[in-house]
Amino acid sequence: MSPTARARGDLFDPDCPTRRLLDRIGTKWTSMAVKVLAEAEPHEVRFAELRRRMPGVSQKMLSTTLQGMARDGLVSRRVEPTVPPRVHYRLTGLGLSLEGPLAVVRAWAEEHMAEIDMANERSAAAADGYEAYEAYEA
Repeated sequence: MSPTARARGDLFDPDCPTRRLLDRIGTKWTSMAVKVLAEAEPHEVRFAELRRRMPGVSQKMLSTTLQGMARDGLVSRRVEPTVPPRVHYRLTGLGLSLEGPLAVVRAWAEEHMAEIDMANERSAAAADGYEAYEAYEA
């Protein structure tokens, strides 16, 4: 059966591979890599440049992220046989199709981060008050 002929996944089925895919594409590092590579389209981006443009990512995490994205068909990888090797990445058509949905999620996160922070602060304050009340009652 071809990939296009397969039935759509069911996120609520514990055995559905959709869950694994969402785990992979839902990470901050994948979202950042897709953004950087989409901005460079149609050009390639070297590994070192990707790392510079993604503050906080370790070399190992970026390597792991890009390997997974290549395995999933989201990026293509080209290695120049130099010493040391130069490794270049670019989004595939499938990877480029992911930029739109991820851009919407990134925009939502940026727009609502202050609200989320306030909710976390309220929750932490309520938990502190509850713990103090329990200690008083004991």
